[in-house]
Amino acid sequence: MKWPSLKPDLVEALCALGDAYNSFDKGEMALLLFEKALKIDQDHPLARIGLPRALMSLGRMDEAALHLKEAIERGIAVPAAHNALARTRKYTEEPPKLAAILRELQDPGHMPEEAATLHHAAGKILNDLRRYKEAIDHFKQGNQARGQIFDIGSYRRWVDAMIETFTPELVASMAAYGNPSEVPVFIVGMPRSGTTLTEQICASHPSVHGAGELGKLARTANGLGLKDRTGADLGKSIAKMTPDLSRTLADEHLAYLRERAPDALRIVDKMPHNFELIGLVGVLFAKARIIHCRRDAIDNCISCFVLQFSEAHSYSGDLQTLGLYYREYDRLMRHWSKVLPGRIFENRYETLIENQEEQSHRLIDYLGLPWDEVCLRFFDRAGSVNTYSNWQVRQPIYKSSVKRWKNYESEIQPLIEALGDLAEV
Repeated sequence: MKWPSLKPDLVEALCALGDAYNSFDKGEMALLLFEKALKIDQDHPLARIGLPRALMSLGRMDEAALHLKEAIERGIAVPAAHNALARTRKYTEEPPKLAAILRELQDPGHMPEEAATLHHAAGKILNDLRRYKEAIDHFKQGNQARGQIFDIGSYRRWVDAMIETFTPELVASMAAYGNPSEVPVFIVGMPRSGTTLTEQICASHPSVHGAGELGKLARTANGLGLKDRTGADLGKSIAKMTPDLSRTLADEHLAYLRERAPDALRIVDKMPHNFELIGLVGVLFAKARIIHCRRDAIDNCISCFVLQFSEAHSYSGDLQTLGLYYREYDRLMRHWSKVLPGRIFENRYETLIENQEEQSHRLIDYLGLPWDEVCLRFFDRAGSVNTYSNWQVRQPIYKSSVKRWKNYESEIQPLIEALGDLAEV
């Protein structure tokens, strides 16, 4: 079959499938699809950007950079290409591409999302160069350009409802309904709290499979109505969870995990926002392990603010809203600690950075597995990493991100004030 003879919309289908594979940390399979798409249309923007993103997920940064430079030279998806190119390496001296990005920003024809993408690319390079005031200005402009609004009041009421619904008594009374398997491991926390690093260390162990960020638990919660933030009665959602339904949902979830690694003793789902659904985990899997990644609150929030997250993370585009959101996350996690006392392993990012070997031993011990030295060389691990951490997790542990926020202190007062007593200043 000759690819050029097929319908042009096949390119978009191939790219959509490639993106799906990439999101499931299957970079090698994504790569093949993007290569096929480019054979049909070498200038298609989705394929031009998708291919280097797949390469980046596999740690092939130099190859990705060549493809991105070619896209920029050909004038294809220029803002996205600049942004991805800025993330292929850390800069120690000003690259010519910074001037190119700043020139591109002068073009009034860019859509808001494209302008945001360029601002974030400039901010990333300037941050690498330690020109922090200029960097934070670009990050602020990038977030403002997107114009995303997050209803913190509605979110706060939903957290109230989750706390009222998932009491320690309720979860204890339903725990026998689910599946007693010890296979599931959930790594949760705010984005940028060390979840990817933690998964890489655990998944280096020969008995552990790292499945990446899975949407399965959220889909189950949506089906039950647990993520409805319109004031719905969450108690009614829980009333649906009969012993039979709970067992069915747990068995189905376990089968979904098993498809990814039939023989693994532990399978890790590192979707950070599963922190919202730990009560549901407690009902479905009474013996699941839950690792909570916690980081200095200001550092964590700044690391979110400077990245161009999807609209699902619209709380991160405004410093005050971000601080208030973090307080809700913290409140919910404190509640889950009461619901499942002694069950949640708190993994402090700073502790892991300071003493990698000792904390790695604790993690593997918590998983109920014998120690393996390979866990200390997580950065040598093959495989795909489809998060903003895909460059970092291929390096040995570094300490430069601890107390990073002090570089921006004068520019982030709304965040510090919103965090209140959670800000360690």
